[in-house]
Amino acid sequence: MKNNNRRTRGAGHPLKVIPIGGLNEIGKNMAILEYKDDIIIIDCGLSFPEDEMYGIDIVIPDFTYVIKNMHKVKGVVLTHGHEDHIGAIPYLLKSINVPIYGTQLTLGLIQNKLAEHKLHGDLHTVKHGDKVKLGHFEVEMIRITHSVADSLCLSIDTPVGRVFHTGDFKIDYTPVDGEPIDFSRLAQIGAKGVTLLLADSTNAVKPGFSASEKTVGTTLENIFRNSEARIIIATFSSNVHRVQKIIDNAVLFGRKVAISGRSMINVANLAVELGYLKIPPNVLVDINKTKHIPDKELLIITTGSQGEPMSALSRMAVADHKAIQIKKGDMVILSSTPVPGNEKTVSNVVNKLFEQGAEVIYSDIADIHVSGHAYEEELKLMHSLIKPKYFMPVHGEYRHLKQHSVIAQNLGMPEENIHILENGKILSITSKQATILKEEVPAEPVMVDGLGVGDVGNIVLRDRKLLSESGLIIVVAAIEKESRMICSGPDIVSRGFVYVRESEDLIEQARSVVNRTLKKCCDENIKDWNALKSAVRDSLRSFIYEKTRRSPVILPIFLEV
Repeated sequence: MKNNNRRTRGAGHPLKVIPIGGLNEIGKNMAILEYKDDIIIIDCGLSFPEDEMYGIDIVIPDFTYVIKNMHKVKGVVLTHGHEDHIGAIPYLLKSINVPIYGTQLTLGLIQNKLAEHKLHGDLHTVKHGDKVKLGHFEVEMIRITHSVADSLCLSIDTPVGRVFHTGDFKIDYTPVDGEPIDFSRLAQIGAKGVTLLLADSTNAVKPGFSASEKTVGTTLENIFRNSEARIIIATFSSNVHRVQKIIDNAVLFGRKVAISGRSMINVANLAVELGYLKIPPNVLVDINKTKHIPDKELLIITTGSQGEPMSALSRMAVADHKAIQIKKGDMVILSSTPVPGNEKTVSNVVNKLFEQGAEVIYSDIADIHVSGHAYEEELKLMHSLIKPKYFMPVHGEYRHLKQHSVIAQNLGMPEENIHILENGKILSITSKQATILKEEVPAEPVMVDGLGVGDVGNIVLRDRKLLSESGLIIVVAAIEKESRMICSGPDIVSRGFVYVRESEDLIEQARSVVNRTLKKCCDENIKDWNALKSAVRDSLRSFIYEKTRRSPVILPIFLEV
């Protein structure tokens, strides 16, 4: 295999490939390529909290290594505009000022985010076919098909050979925008020689091919043709091609279109402005002015396809939307499949919509959603075109990464040339070999709670978990400084444990237990404040568990007088 001899000749330093996020998980995708004193970053996304992350808003990658090496960072290159690839950009820019490269729509979505954070970014618009020189790296942008417009895969020339990053992709031969993958360019790159392939693994466990986006358009057209009802469709705001297909069908069947949900409105306005979304004149109507439009002449596009509690669709489902009330006969379409972990939330919204009298169509009963990620046969085609020497599966849980490695082996790649990494591990590549180093970089998830970034860790989450499961008991007493005698109290306050007025006997017994413990400590002349608190905590915990088989958080508060 030819392997880019112009670049590899005399290359003495290794290329380091460092995933910071996106491995063994779905979300917060971020990878670092480092050669000598140059670093480029591919994507910088967020993920949404798991159920046990109580009170957490979002989760972002750990920027410790990037901040430590900020003088090396030449730029961030973005593959597409989904939250799990761009959502953490504002938090990165609060730490370092770095150029960001992306397509027009991707940067437009980032501009909206930066405005919310009151930030300005050094944004550089690129298009497919462009090449950008970033230190020792030269990045070529190549068109790829995915569930958001303007998506890219990246061919990156480095001194040790070419790295190819697919980004998120599927192989759609009939995309809505009429712009399929540039297969000829992929074949040319493969023929020149690729040292390392990093490829999307999300649907590696699914055999066959993913369906084309046109499938959804056909299904929607049939629904529109046969319905006289008011139609409400929920989908991802970023899926501009899906929104275009929905609007095309509305126009075809003489319906006005109203848009609900802040993110849907923002993305639609941006997509219209940039020319990605084409809406004929007099089709759009204000969501607040739809009451007098006949049901059969109205379509509402909304956010909330994942059952998000504050989304427009969720508010409609509980009759809390200002402009739209669900009524008997409405047809509600969820044009998406639940993201793993969201199944219960989506199910609750579907049930509430049925209770309101709507007919609900979702992915289980109709082809109203197709995945944006490649299935097994599409992955095989990508591998066959790129023909890499080494392979590192990315973007997926461990089972996805493992199955993707099996696919590569079935295509003839030696197992020793396939490297399944964890976040923070380092793949070192020279012109002769690729090895996983023993050293690691920080890559723990960083939790964002309100304005706090990273100040909620495992200990705080553990306390929140305990509070959510068993509640809180606060013991308050005033104690004389010298003698350690009780001047006032002890009083007991309960939150989330028992309702005090209905458990007066239990609370009174608990007060007696604390009183005896404090007197015993006084008799034993224990003056250490922490020892006093610990004794009260231990005695009260034993008593409460004996009486209730519960273990609430116990918080002693002593006032020294």
